[in-house]
Amino acid sequence: MNEEKLAIFDEEYNRVGERTRTEVHALGFWHETFHCWLAHFDDAESKIYIYFQLRSERKKDYPGLLDITAAGHILSQETIEDGVREIQEELGLDIPYNDLISAGIIKEELNGTEMVDRELANIYLYTKPVSFQNFSLQTDELSGIFRTGLEEAEQLFKQEREEISLEGFITDENSKIIYTNRSATIKDFVAHPLSYFVEVTNRIKVELLEK
Repeated sequence: MNEEKLAIFDEEYNRVGERTRTEVHALGFWHETFHCWLAHFDDAESKIYIYFQLRSERKKDYPGLLDITAAGHILSQETIEDGVREIQEELGLDIPYNDLISAGIIKEELNGTEMVDRELANIYLYTKPVSFQNFSLQTDELSGIFRTGLEEAEQLFKQEREEISLEGFITDENSKIIYTNRSATIKDFVAHPLSYFVEVTNRIKVELLEK
């Protein structure tokens, strides 16, 4: 079976070729990703909520950590619009691309022990409320969904507080949903640059509060 290939780019987002996913991460090529954040304004509470996925403990990379609501790579023959499949595959939500709001591109680097992940992250927002009951998780990828107030998350990522509280659910080995609350520190999140998280919270605020 041939390994999937990703388009590679220079820092100015000019396509310069394609390589396998393994080569892209081993050699640190810039490549496209799709990041979808679920966030909405709760009228009753007058606050914005932001949603995080809890990565499965079975994942090779960053198991058991909180991360972007839904995200994935764009293959060399795909367009950014094709990234919407990640929402369906990971979260079980049928959200059309046209219902997403483009929030621009963020360049980010994640330097792990076995890879250099340089992403041209295409950021999208889905700003309609989603009930926890509507999620149907891809359990080999995710083990839960949690949400917290955007203000609290922003304070954590700006290192203005050490811990936040989240509410949500996890799934057990039989895919049964267990509703729960938890706390989290920076160490409980995938090691995206803090500047990435802060920029995402800023763009969510612009979309939900300033337009």
